[in-house]
Amino acid sequence: MNIIEKILSRASGEKEVTPDQIIDAKIDYAMINEITGYLVAKYFRDVGAKKVWDAERIAIILDHTIPAPTAEAAEVHRIVREFARELSIPGFYDVGRGGVCHQVMMEKGYVKPGEVIVGADSHTVTYGSLGAFSTGIGSTEMTSVFITGRLWFKVPKVVKIEVEGEFSKFVGAKDLFLQVAKEIGFSGATYMGLEFGGSTVRDMSVSSRMTLCNMAIEVGAKAGIVEPDEKTTNYVKSKTSDSFILLKSDKDAEYDRSIHIDVTNLSPQIACPDAVDNVKPVSELDNIELDQIYLGSCTNGRIQDLQIAANILKGRKVSTRTRLIVVPASQEIFVEAMNTGLIQTFVEAGAAIATASCGACYGGHLGILASGETCLSTTNRNFIGRMGDPNSKLYLGSPAVAAASALTGRITNPSYIFRSQKLR
Repeated sequence: MNIIEKILSRASGEKEVTPDQIIDAKIDYAMINEITGYLVAKYFRDVGAKKVWDAERIAIILDHTIPAPTAEAAEVHRIVREFARELSIPGFYDVGRGGVCHQVMMEKGYVKPGEVIVGADSHTVTYGSLGAFSTGIGSTEMTSVFITGRLWFKVPKVVKIEVEGEFSKFVGAKDLFLQVAKEIGFSGATYMGLEFGGSTVRDMSVSSRMTLCNMAIEVGAKAGIVEPDEKTTNYVKSKTSDSFILLKSDKDAEYDRSIHIDVTNLSPQIACPDAVDNVKPVSELDNIELDQIYLGSCTNGRIQDLQIAANILKGRKVSTRTRLIVVPASQEIFVEAMNTGLIQTFVEAGAAIATASCGACYGGHLGILASGETCLSTTNRNFIGRMGDPNSKLYLGSPAVAAASALTGRITNPSYIFRSQKLR
């Protein structure tokens, strides 16, 4: 079996599982945020439930619209706060105490290899970076999980993505996934697993693996996953003292198909409006002027991402024709960014710093776009109207491209910044 089949086999008590088989699996951890959580609270009460299966295995994290910018958002917060208190959930993270739910789940040690984790948010697939089977589910399904601690799954077929070669300067995980999206297509892996491997992935940090797995859902995948290794073990042990199991694919494991990618000559990639698979190299887009650059999200708001951007921005100024918004993925990252001088670098460059949250990624607040505006973002989706007005345009790129573009006011290859000082 491959790693996903092994995890689901263990969770279901089945000796062996195969693609398309329906299983009943034990859930190791469940997570909701306020956007989906207020519905879980409603359904939970509607069915007359009084307690959850295990309060220690639930996390409730306010992250999408924080602090509340409207009375409606504040009401949603109130409902979820009361729900968390009624159920005595120890893993409750209110405004100012967590950040983006997926980053918090990783930082606080809730994610461990070999486990099945569900979240009422599509980017729950991020946790596959630590060798877990993690996937997003709806609020009705989550209500059932809260009560029973179990959920049925159809065992997904798995696509193996083998990546070799060494990245060029200013190229990384975001560019790699956009290349994958270009090859697979936005729905080319619907209800499938993506197993990322090869020497390039093994060399990646956990942060970069998070970026890869985070975007698996953007091609329709049920889960993205990287086999656990020493980096995984070191990361998990730094977050929790809980025991965990390292599962890996058998050498003779079967896959739906395999894709091989060599990143040696890969250049920075950009997803153009209005689909993640509409991908072009940055060199073809250097005439696109930008009204806003957005650095953050569960895709690229970690300290590694902020460091990459700050190294390009240091000693330079954001173009007067655009604006740069920086949103750390968590309070923990925010503190580290302050202690290491990154926040000062951003502020001195002319960036606006926002509280750790999802912010404008889903069109909530903290940087939504007006009609006719164009944005380059490090987030994960560029659907029509995703970050604001449906007549705005959204391009997706890496933290390096975001920083370089902030300096010029147009989509820019980061290497240009170090060749020319003629910035607008």
